[in-house]
Amino acid sequence: MLVQLNRNTGQRDFTATATDLPINPANLPTSRGPLPAVVCFGHPGRVAGLPQHLPAGWSLRRADDLDDVRPDEIVLFAGASVREVATARRVLPSRTMIVALVDEEAPAEMVAGVLTAGADACVRGGQPAILAGHLVACRRRDLADRWSRLNVQGRR
Repeated sequence: MLVQLNRNTGQRDFTATATDLPINPANLPTSRGPLPAVVCFGHPGRVAGLPQHLPAGWSLRRADDLDDVRPDEIVLFAGASVREVATARRVLPSRTMIVALVDEEAPAEMVAGVLTAGADACVRGGQPAILAGHLVACRRRDLADRWSRLNVQGRR
């Protein structure tokens, strides 16, 4: 019986079963709305090489305070503290993604603290390529979450 179940002579193309879902938001056409933007707080030197590693069309800008954050921007705290992240989570809309960048030698208590305070991701160190990967993953997670809630929202 198991041999028969595992034997599949049909062609598999290994594509997503739901073709209407955005698998890779970086490859979406630009006509579907604004491109992702990252707003950065903290020391600018910590994220100096980041724009070269972000996908085409993404932007990085600095903001003076949380009132400057626009809807759907990813908030990045370079050299994040628990208090900054907690304040941002309290003030910003719940769907705003918050990423905390901490020192490579930051203790586990600091990482746990910023995550508990409301950060969606915490990145140790400051390698731009790794940080860019985390930002793209946050954007992808945000879009997937929105798509998964469409059916629920339509029923209300």
